[in-house]
Amino acid sequence: MRRREFIAALGGTTVTVALGTLAALGQQTTKVMRLGYLAQARLPLPIEAMLTGLRELNYVEGQNLLVEYRFEQGQSKSLDELAAELVRWGPAVIVTIGTPASLAAKRATTTIPVVMATVGEVLRTGLVTNLARPGGNITGLTLYADELSSKRLELFKEMVPEIERVAVLGNANNPIHGYYWDDMQPSGRALGLKLRLFNVQELNELSKTFLTIKQEGSDSLIVLSDVRFNAVRNDIIRLAESHHLPAMYEAREFVEDGGLACYGPSIADLSRRSAALIAKIFQGANPGDLPVEQPTKFELVINLKTAKAFGVTVPPSVLTRADEVIE
Repeated sequence: MRRREFIAALGGTTVTVALGTLAALGQQTTKVMRLGYLAQARLPLPIEAMLTGLRELNYVEGQNLLVEYRFEQGQSKSLDELAAELVRWGPAVIVTIGTPASLAAKRATTTIPVVMATVGEVLRTGLVTNLARPGGNITGLTLYADELSSKRLELFKEMVPEIERVAVLGNANNPIHGYYWDDMQPSGRALGLKLRLFNVQELNELSKTFLTIKQEGSDSLIVLSDVRFNAVRNDIIRLAESHHLPAMYEAREFVEDGGLACYGPSIADLSRRSAALIAKIFQGANPGDLPVEQPTKFELVINLKTAKAFGVTVPPSVLTRADEVIE
């Protein structure tokens, strides 16, 4: 299934909510609800998935739902400035994508409910202090799971057994990447892999960073989950190809656009599930009483055309576990 078909399929997906709750949330209302949306970059897939989930609950943009979007990429304003703009606009809820945007929303308001549609490590970054009862004005869904880093490395090594020196591409401005790096290293040692972290401060450093990665002997690449990386994924895919670095990503969009493989939580599923939390708050729920939810759907997607270009023969043991194989 390609991306267009996947997004279309979301329209037929039923939100997993108890029937009584769904009936309560789904009552048609003539009141226009105001929703702020804050992210580092505009990524169509999570936006479309969230709006699909809201439509299933009878909140339709342009009818009884007004969404004000703010994206950091392409302008001079910081996330903090954009978050402050949304607060002044006065939405019923602010929804965030990514840890930097979520932290900016937390700094901007302690009263307007914030729903983190996809966010990394929520406890160690201080976004909430308890998953079951987050308290305060913030709840949402985390894309991080403790075993994620080790599982991704295991799959990568099984898929490309000859890899030994793995470059890890991180964003120095994303606070969760330090935690991801710490979590990866024990698994890397157990698999006999030599990992090295390469952080970029700005996206215009990518070409220089890839040159350094290759010059220092790395034979493969893992790209850490990051909204800004996703927004320039075609540049990253092209650089990995030109330096002959088979790469493992976290988001399926990379693989659909020519990357080798990805393993991670379904961003579309998390974004769609955020609609139920948004709707509950629209109906009067306290965000501090709504547990932070963890990912339940993980995707392994493999691009066989890219594998062939890299000279990689994906073992049947990996192919049979793939959720999607792009040929």
